Amino acid sequence: MKSIYLLLSFVLSAAVTIAQPKPYSGVLNGNRFLTFNAIIRVNQIEATRTLNLGEDERSLHTPQRVIAFRKGVEDGFPGARITWALSWLALHDTTANYMAIKKLVTQYHKQYGDEITFIPGAYFSNAHNTRSQVNRDLHDGLAKVSAIVGNNYRPKCVVAGFLAAANQKYLAANENIHVCQGNIWSQYAIDNQDGEGSVVYPYYPSVDHFCKPAQSKADFIDCVNLDGWTMDFLAARREGYADGFNSRLGVGPIETLGKYGETTGIKEMIHATAAHFDEGFKLNKFGWVTVNWEVSLDIPVSGLTEWLHQIKQRWPQTQFITMGEFGLTWRKAYKTNNFNYQFIQRGSGIGGSDKPLEIKWLMNKSFRLALLRNWQTKSPWQVIDFTKYDGNIKEPDTLTRNWSILGAINQKQTRPQDKPVSLSKLSTTDIKLIHKYYPGLK
Repeated sequence: MKSIYLLLSFVLSAAVTIAQPKPYSGVLNGNRFLTFNAIIRVNQIEATRTLNLGEDERSLHTPQRVIAFRKGVEDGFPGARITWALSWLALHDTTANYMAIKKLVTQYHKQYGDEITFIPGAYFSNAHNTRSQVNRDLHDGLAKVSAIVGNNYRPKCVVAGFLAAANQKYLAANENIHVCQGNIWSQYAIDNQDGEGSVVYPYYPSVDHFCKPAQSKADFIDCVNLDGWTMDFLAARREGYADGFNSRLGVGPIETLGKYGETTGIKEMIHATAAHFDEGFKLNKFGWVTVNWEVSLDIPVSGLTEWLHQIKQRWPQTQFITMGEFGLTWRKAYKTNNFNYQFIQRGSGIGGSDKPLEIKWLMNKSFRLALLRNWQTKSPWQVIDFTKYDGNIKEPDTLTRNWSILGAINQKQTRPQDKPVSLSKLSTTDIKLIHKYYPGLK
């Protein structure tokens, strides 16, 4: 225990000489944004305050690991500001390691401008708790964060994996928090909860369903709903591990560095990043890449450092800011869901990112539409996803893993109706709606 406090004292004393981070201007358009959430837990799945379903991660969380992790971020991208999300047990643990870790992240807030916040239920709180219980957890968890950091500190966001609409409404109305990492885009038949059907970039959720963008003032929640992991669009169209590939391939460390090693893993991470920072930036006037990264992962921090280093080299003006800062930047630019996102990506040839294929995504508050083709053979574009956000879309009332919205055609192709079709095969009404947003699309 003595060695832990000696190490901590050295780090804290050394940090005093480091300059405070420069304030961020808060302009959305014309910028590329990178957000990074570092997750600290005690148990892999803290289903409730007292029920754990996953593996015990206590031994994997040490001050030394946290120090090396934060150094890896700074080495790769000097001046970065990240978000630390602590679970219920991590916030309340009084053992020497966790007490030291909480002092460390508090110092990183002062030193780098990092954000410290709460993660309820280790990503899947609504699969195990009622909405009223989740609200209590949010209130008490946020209060604990404020007490640990001191000086009337209040985070700007909550990291949650998936979070029900009622709980996001509670955050905005009762906790004055207007940013939530509250959906995991495209997740289906993998991990511990499904939430397929949402928009991939920021949006205000509807009171009906957290995956549905608000359609009017009547169903508007003033909480910017953010994705947790930037995905490779071609890999993400699969169901779970279909065809032997991980559908979660993108910038996440497990599916890249953990699966393929540093060289190939970083190649895929940069490929997924480039879809947003190159073509996506041109189409949307801004680009955003994000990831949740568990500090407990047995993956060398060198891979994280190199990915960040390559981003800094290739896109040197990237704004690496906290999740809360980014969400509020978007909120300042968009008062309603009047967004119109467009993306296009070709495969990397790694894992489920099919080399010959090209995918195009079009997303607005009324619907999302995905088109796929073989760019090498110049085959016609076919619709692989058409999800409208009108009609009777409601969240489940029971504790369940299935929180997805599956539209007329869904990219995962789990139903007979999900077979790809040409755009002309859609109904006249649907084609008219699509052309309202994208005139001349064929």
